[in-house]
Amino acid sequence: MEIPKLSEGDILVKMKACGLCGTDVEKICGQYTASQPIIGHEPTGIIEESRAEGYKKGERVFAHHHVPCYECYYCKKGSPTMCPYYRKTNIEPGGFSEYFRVPAWNVERGGVLKLPDNVSFDEGSFIEPLATVVRGQRRVKIDEGDTVLVVGAGPMGLLHVMTAKRNKAKQVVISDVSDFRVEFASTIADYSLNSTKVKVQEEVRKLTDGRGADVAIIASGAPRAILDGLRSVRKGGRVLLFGVPFKGTVLDYDVSDLLNNEISVISSNAAVEEDTREALKMLENREVNVEKLVTHHFPLDQFEDAVRISKEGKTIKAVIYS
Repeated sequence: MEIPKLSEGDILVKMKACGLCGTDVEKICGQYTASQPIIGHEPTGIIEESRAEGYKKGERVFAHHHVPCYECYYCKKGSPTMCPYYRKTNIEPGGFSEYFRVPAWNVERGGVLKLPDNVSFDEGSFIEPLATVVRGQRRVKIDEGDTVLVVGAGPMGLLHVMTAKRNKAKQVVISDVSDFRVEFASTIADYSLNSTKVKVQEEVRKLTDGRGADVAIIASGAPRAILDGLRSVRKGGRVLLFGVPFKGTVLDYDVSDLLNNEISVISSNAAVEEDTREALKMLENREVNVEKLVTHHFPLDQFEDAVRISKEGKTIKAVIYS
């Protein structure tokens, strides 16, 4: 493809690192339901050309792909990711390219962050996914001393574990169906469970004097994962729906349990600039160790190999570099 042409206010970035997200793989497979099919939304790089005030060639940056207007009804009511402009914005042609254009809309609304010297390109590629975790945990509200269950030990689930610990959770339990991921997660969470070998709700209750988790974070869209989270939370507890279910997902669940046990179910979708700024601050201050999650690096010309091993479940986080 040709290098994108710039208009006034745009920035051209030479990509240095871009994380491969599970949603990218789902888009490639035609399974993702939440946004347009442009892939590569965790990019960092070096400004190659700038037509925007305050940004110059050679600066190291992260670029956010979706940016709301901050002026509409949804934005003013505290639902900026529901802004009608949010999903319409993106980087061109996506983060998995040697060069990408950040449109003036994104730049003007704070969608480009300059990376501090102590934040590597790899670490910067975690700003967007970490920001979605920051927003999700802010919405579900983790209190100091909480027991938190995270269902799904992929990179997003593991970021939730790290962030819950940073938010002073007393203990964090994680579950998954993959032996590889369960073993990897055991180095990060307090307890790591294989949900094909144990009943998650029973194990969580053993760890909480029979109560259940204060907060269950469901970092998977699988129906079984959602049910594990709903059934493992205590009376009066909170459930965060974070992983994106496939369209048409239906649960076999007695909804009366929600009311009778006063369980709060909260969803969280994506992130905005207050979240990306907080995520970058966490990385700069070494509050989370995201590099630990990178198990594979691939040059851009081996992108198909990265997708293949991700689909095969042989990686935690793959980062594409150029």
